[in-house]
Amino acid sequence: MTISPAVVAWYRANKRDLPWRHEGFPAWGTLVSEFMLQQTPVVRVIPRLAEWLERWPTPADLASSPPSDAVRAWDRLGYPRRALNLHACAVAITDEHDGVVPSDVPTLLSLPGIGDYTARAIAVFAYGVRVPVVDTNVRRVLARAVEGRALPGPPNAKHDLPLMESQLPDDLSDAHDTNAGVMELGALVCVARNPRCDVCPLVDQCAWVLAGRPEHDGPPPRTQKKYEGSDRQVRGLILAELRASDVGVTAAELEAVWPEPVQRARALAGLLRDGLVTGGPVDGYQLPG
Repeated sequence: MTISPAVVAWYRANKRDLPWRHEGFPAWGTLVSEFMLQQTPVVRVIPRLAEWLERWPTPADLASSPPSDAVRAWDRLGYPRRALNLHACAVAITDEHDGVVPSDVPTLLSLPGIGDYTARAIAVFAYGVRVPVVDTNVRRVLARAVEGRALPGPPNAKHDLPLMESQLPDDLSDAHDTNAGVMELGALVCVARNPRCDVCPLVDQCAWVLAGRPEHDGPPPRTQKKYEGSDRQVRGLILAELRASDVGVTAAELEAVWPEPVQRARALAGLLRDGLVTGGPVDGYQLPG
């Protein structure tokens, strides 16, 4: 028995109304949404996605703008390297694929900034391809419902992808909704702490529930590093200063952004290395392009 029938029925009755689920939503929009959703909550992505697609409705539109525009438009979505990757991806799609987002996983993997999860998500959610898509939420649902464990082990594609594959029905529509539904279930119901088993469509067949909800017997899950005072925060402050300026920002001006010199220098060096900042102390620092 697979979890698919119960998941599909629940998903079709309870799925959130998200832009990338609307009929006719373009593959380019799905690709952009997947870049934005990496480590960023849905609620923050939705308004920025709408602004992005209004400004750059096709890959060619983005490719024709300088990378600095992409970094500026990214604003506070976090991990701004994604903006540069997305711009490079748009250039590759325009130059190598006639402006059409590829539909198969191997070709998607050849694009800048696209890893295995993103390639699979685009193939499934933009084109309905039958391949498994696995993220943190999916791994947790599978660990509990199928394997009877409180929490999944470390990510392992050789284990996770075949396990999700085993739950996909042959019907393309059902396979799509199984992928989306398991992800949705993990995000809304089968959450890491205090799972809502009382409203879960899998409660009667969940291996973890049927086993008496045993405690997690592995190492504790990793926790998110504190943001306040981190290099990430300093990088963000430096980028915010550069976004607000149309001319080079001097080293002296950056001192006011973050007074501690060692951490400021480390953050700036990382931004220069990542290609998010160009220039130097003589002519000032600025966004690329």
